[in-house]
Amino acid sequence: MELAEFVEQRRPKWSSLERLLDSAEREGLSKLTLDEARSLSRLYRSTSSDLLWVRARAGAADVSGYLNDLVGRAYALTYPGRKVRLSEIGRFLTMGFPDVMAREWRMFVASFLLFWAGAGFGWIGMMFDPDAAPYLVPGQHQQLDPEKRKEDEAKNQGAGAGEQAMFTSFLFTHNIQVAFLCFALGLTAGLGTAILMFLNGVMLGSLAWVYTSKGMAGWFWAWILPHGIPEISAIVIAGAAGFVLARAMVAPRGLSRRVALKREGQTALQLLLGTLALFVLAGFIEGTISQIHPPRLSVAFKVSFALIVGSGVYAYLWSGAVRKALGARASPAGS
Repeated sequence: MELAEFVEQRRPKWSSLERLLDSAEREGLSKLTLDEARSLSRLYRSTSSDLLWVRARAGAADVSGYLNDLVGRAYALTYPGRKVRLSEIGRFLTMGFPDVMAREWRMFVASFLLFWAGAGFGWIGMMFDPDAAPYLVPGQHQQLDPEKRKEDEAKNQGAGAGEQAMFTSFLFTHNIQVAFLCFALGLTAGLGTAILMFLNGVMLGSLAWVYTSKGMAGWFWAWILPHGIPEISAIVIAGAAGFVLARAMVAPRGLSRRVALKREGQTALQLLLGTLALFVLAGFIEGTISQIHPPRLSVAFKVSFALIVGSGVYAYLWSGAVRKALGARASPAGS
């Protein structure tokens, strides 16, 4: 059947579905009669099949778009889902996420060690072969002289509020993309996640050597650590989420890989979602405190600030493990 003939034949049913959707969206599903509700369900399934037919034959974009919109509207009405309450988000962030961290601490440690192994490789590689900079140092830093940057930063302290907000937004978006990539690459049986974690560490270690070799170790860590502790921690957790997915691929524990992925995927997704708060914190700090350099903010102040932030971050991340340990210790006495 030709596309034009198919459209002509099916258009009355699409129009009927569209009218029912308009009515349901305007007045609510409860206002439909029983016959109208049944018709909506039947037309929804029929239009979904029509959409697949059009896509399979590379049909016109306007027809495909129209049908996709109809199917999407029908799905939203039929499966509206449950609204997430703020209290549930708060409960997850304060209790649920730390509890998942406590259960998956081995995956976190594996991701953490890979990252810092990469950092060590980057440092040692630059120390023995500075000419390897094009392969180890992040591209945007290869042409920047550390001493000149320090001088420029001292002359031009900070940015305007609007510019800082834009910078923070960019950093948050970029870091989320990196985290999702670490997570998704777990489907490569963890190989992609491991490589990405190692490479992220390489970039940090090589850049640290560049600044240290110029006698600017203090300036560098005062720049990196305030935002780097929550940011690197979040990326490491995203790597742990990728390894949880990999566990389902490599060791499904007697389940089919599909079932194992579904189970482990829930845990991995919880880890990934938990990183959002850390990325928000890191992005805010990186757009403000991290960009204010001596003499306005001293190295000692910024490093002290970083240590306070880091202590708070890790007290939060491992609060679930502390609760678990205290509960295990108290249970024999209460039994």
